[in-house]
Amino acid sequence: MTATTTSALAASAISAPSARSRLRAVAVPSEHGGWGLVAEPCLLGLAVAPSASGAFLAASTFVAFLLRTPAKIVFIDRRRGRWLPRTNLAAAVSAVEATVLMALVVAAVAVRHNPHFWVPGLVAAPLLAVEAWYEVRSRGRRLVPELAGAIGVCSVAPMILLADGRSPSLAAAAWIVLGARVVTSIPHVRSNVDALHGRTRDTRVTAGADAVSTALALIAIAIDSASALGAIAVIAVIAAQRLTSRGEPAPAVVLGVRQTLFGFGIVAAAAAGVLTHFP
Repeated sequence: MTATTTSALAASAISAPSARSRLRAVAVPSEHGGWGLVAEPCLLGLAVAPSASGAFLAASTFVAFLLRTPAKIVFIDRRRGRWLPRTNLAAAVSAVEATVLMALVVAAVAVRHNPHFWVPGLVAAPLLAVEAWYEVRSRGRRLVPELAGAIGVCSVAPMILLADGRSPSLAAAAWIVLGARVVTSIPHVRSNVDALHGRTRDTRVTAGADAVSTALALIAIAIDSASALGAIAVIAVIAAQRLTSRGEPAPAVVLGVRQTLFGFGIVAAAAAGVLTHFP
């Protein structure tokens, strides 16, 4: 084997992982907690009202979550007046994912039972627009866009419920329960991260968030009593977060696992409450 051949093989071996790394950088979201926040409304909707339309909506939600990463790169680079090799790759990935997203949405519309299932998405659009406005300015890690985006994503649950013909009151209550979970959890996570980095916890923010979350849980019960168990689970999570915030800040891995358990616990309780509710 000649030196030239050896060099070519070595270059090929290096370039393949490099290409995969570039693709991963523009195609895979860096926010690990985002996967859980996307999964929760999908799971709640499908657990209560499984349907083909709901499955398409859930799949489209995950594709939209993936699309957000390359699309953000394209918009940020264009806003800064540059077009880099990564921008080309991000644009190509965005085009593929946008096509898949459109196909899934069309499929969901084709098999839905309620033609007005899209109304929660319309209501959530301003929230998602707020998040996008911050994202393209590289300010997406602030509290306002994180809350707006997460609450907006939670609209998937009522869309899935409505698509299967469930009542608007149940759909609204499910969204509010998930919104209450987001409102309490995101500030507590941010407070824990601040403490991990040696910054002072702002207890006023978490206390205010917990008060709003409690109010939302009670509103959900008032709208539809079938949401009571989910609302109680939210209040239990609020209490657990306040207890755990009194000690040393949890390591990032522990915090992530804890929040995943909290989120899926609320989903399980909310689904069980609806499925066992007898008016």
